[in-house]
Amino acid sequence: MLKFAASFALSAALLAIPVSATTAGQKISNDLNKCRSGNGPAVLVNLSGVKASSGKIRVQSYRGTKAEWLKKGAWINRIEAPAKRDSMTFCVPVPASGTYGIAVRHDLNGNGKTDISSDGGGMSNNPSINIFNLGKPSYKKTKFSVGNEVKSINITMKYL
Repeated sequence: MLKFAASFALSAALLAIPVSATTAGQKISNDLNKCRSGNGPAVLVNLSGVKASSGKIRVQSYRGTKAEWLKKGAWINRIEAPAKRDSMTFCVPVPASGTYGIAVRHDLNGNGKTDISSDGGGMSNNPSINIFNLGKPSYKKTKFSVGNEVKSINITMKYL
């Protein structure tokens, strides 16, 4: 029963990260030069626990508010890159100082769909995902502040 609950929660988390393309934000390249010292505001996302070097990793930034966190069409910037097993680094510029959240999704087979049994996900501050929050942690657990600097965060991927 516990395994089912954990599987359900992770499945819900993956579904909470929008998959379809929207016109909300901007698709950008992963330009690590934008996260050099003196640049900003930006978020340097250090991603660990990537299961395999197959498929795509999608990193999306959101404003850290209840109204926008994980809402379809509310993302600010999106980076997509071929997955690399173990760890990856992304530079996500943000429009201004403020409060933000980051959501990451690993589309393991690159089919553009959420495959509950194989795809992975992660979020800023690495919140626990459980049956009680249906895999969509509150913005309060994922938000963080960015000034005019480059803010470094660590996200650990979760898979079933």
